[in-house]
Amino acid sequence: MPVRTGAQYLAGLRDRQVEVWLRGKRVDDVTVEPGLANGARAIASLYDQQCAPEHRESMTFASPDTGETLGLSFIIPRTQEDLVRRRDMMLKWARSTCGMMGRSPDFMNVTFACWAGAADYFGTGSHDFADNMRNYYHYISKNDLVLTHSLINLQRSRKIDGMFNLQAGTALQVVKESSAGLTVRGARVLATLGPLADEIAVYSPRLAQHLDHYSPFALSFALPCNTPGLRFLCRDSFDDAKSHYDHPLGSRFEEMDSIVFFDDVVVPWERVFIHGDVGKLNNTAARTHSSAHTAHQGCAKNLAKCELVLGVALLMTEALGNTQLPHVEERIGELVMYAELMRACMRAAEADAQTDEWGIMCPAPLPAEATRNLFMTAYPRMVEILQLLGSSSLMILPTEADMHGPLAGHIEQYLATDGSPADERVRLFHLAWDIACSSFGSRQVLYERFFASDPLTRARVLAGMFPKDTVTDQVRAFLHQS
Repeated sequence: MPVRTGAQYLAGLRDRQVEVWLRGKRVDDVTVEPGLANGARAIASLYDQQCAPEHRESMTFASPDTGETLGLSFIIPRTQEDLVRRRDMMLKWARSTCGMMGRSPDFMNVTFACWAGAADYFGTGSHDFADNMRNYYHYISKNDLVLTHSLINLQRSRKIDGMFNLQAGTALQVVKESSAGLTVRGARVLATLGPLADEIAVYSPRLAQHLDHYSPFALSFALPCNTPGLRFLCRDSFDDAKSHYDHPLGSRFEEMDSIVFFDDVVVPWERVFIHGDVGKLNNTAARTHSSAHTAHQGCAKNLAKCELVLGVALLMTEALGNTQLPHVEERIGELVMYAELMRACMRAAEADAQTDEWGIMCPAPLPAEATRNLFMTAYPRMVEILQLLGSSSLMILPTEADMHGPLAGHIEQYLATDGSPADERVRLFHLAWDIACSSFGSRQVLYERFFASDPLTRARVLAGMFPKDTVTDQVRAFLHQS
């Protein structure tokens, strides 16, 4: 079928009956469950966008294989124009969620589009899963499905000599092979969007068992979220049933994180992409360049988030009448810098893109990956700037009920400023609070700190990627000038 509507997405969630647990009870229907339903509606709104007549041309494309209309985030880019079109589409989605849904469907769509273009990579070694990858990409793109993913194994110990020990009974592993497929058992985190997804992709960035060619923990596969034996355990929801007025972000964009339990889950052979091959698993991101493509998607999300924080900061200073104070201008300038650095890196990744060995137009890895490193420290600082700019005004927050209660006249008289009527000020600072101070906002800070692994790992990745000879040769040449 062509691109889905929001109603079709929600109907699919209702029909699928995934085993989701929240606050100690099994959820019957995530589309109406408090704490989950608004996140589902947010995803549905993204599907409605790409179906709207005014967005069809800019958010969809015709499949070169079937001619069907597909969501543009599924495109396998062959030209720089394809990358720019995809970026514009992803920015529309990111801006509509204020950058607050880090695992919107385009993240996994971009990943599997890249892998499908490089499907031959999955056909090497002892197992040929190339057609599995191609077929799965065609299936999810044709049906416009939402995917979550779980990358990380739980560990019983993180001491230096055991930090990569993956233990049976905890980490996800193959426990049986049969003609039906692989039987897997264990747990994985952190399945963001898990309760709101149609399918789950399971893989790992790396498996640090460098001396082993085979490991039962080296896996890459995908399954419907309602596969028997799959269970999603949610953290507590940060959508606490407040109105959009009182909780403007949390009441809309709770994408939910979850632990996934695999209780002897059967993975059919046609859904397997990597089985046991440690080297192939470890090299997937680099050889297929999927890391650069997901970083490109992340650039769009980061830019949307920068724009939101900058816009809120500017309106806060206007409302408080302190836009001309030097320390305020300094902080606004810092927020502008982060937004423009994000935009510049994204455009540099597109401008310097090159066709890789698979014939895919790949964003330049260095500027794309640099945005991940930058945002790990930039976003917490951006939130700190909002706190500093807002000061005590972030604590003066009448609720929506107060705005219509007996003291409404007092609120209108005393909370108005020369730059803003009271209602606009209160609305704005509720938004600032939800970014900088609420439980929803705190989760966003934690999420961005570790969005693409920890800072040390990210720094080592970037240092390893950089072509050091380009700068050291210049220095050597200078030193030997007569």
